[in-house]
Amino acid sequence: MKKTMKKTMKRAAGVVLGLALAGTLGAAGTAEAQARPSVAAPAAAPTVGAASPGGPAVVAPASVVADLKAATSRARAALAPDARIICYAAHVQDIGWQSAVCDGAVAGTTGQSRRMEAVAVSTSGVGGVCANAHLADIGWQGWACRPDGQVVTVGTTGQSRRMEALGVQVGSGSVGAQAHVEGYGWLGSVTGNPVYAGTTGQSRRMEAVRIWV
Repeated sequence: MKKTMKKTMKRAAGVVLGLALAGTLGAAGTAEAQARPSVAAPAAAPTVGAASPGGPAVVAPASVVADLKAATSRARAALAPDARIICYAAHVQDIGWQSAVCDGAVAGTTGQSRRMEAVAVSTSGVGGVCANAHLADIGWQGWACRPDGQVVTVGTTGQSRRMEALGVQVGSGSVGAQAHVEGYGWLGSVTGNPVYAGTTGQSRRMEAVRIWV
């Protein structure tokens, strides 16, 4: 009788433990799914190198290009001539082009419900950069590439069109990115080459981004 009771108690405890673990893992899985919404990848990026002949038509103003090149030069001078550097600037609703930031700093806004509309990127020491933007009513815009020291721009300006996701690829090594998205806040960071940050198919505006190499 005692042996039977012990076996029954063990089985019951096992069931309770199993249910508890299943609940914990289920909650974690849900949280992870919410933290990392899926991003549908576009066609593969072209080989990073010389400036691509096609790609998005948007071009950052000369002042933004100069600001990005200066920021890249300052970062290189502060580190080393061959340091891996990525600098970027966001075009934001009702603000326009912001000042350039580098290596993991935040471009865009948080807590202001403002959509990002375009991003300009400059690199040094990584063999160039390709970028692609997923835009409202357009989808993936198409890859555009520039070598180190030049500026690539994706997205739109003057169209009141939200950017929803961003793809980035560098010529060598890896790149990391993290997007701040409407209704989610900061998503989990992603690393690889290429990487995709943001959401697609959810009509959510991308509000800020961090990029590093």
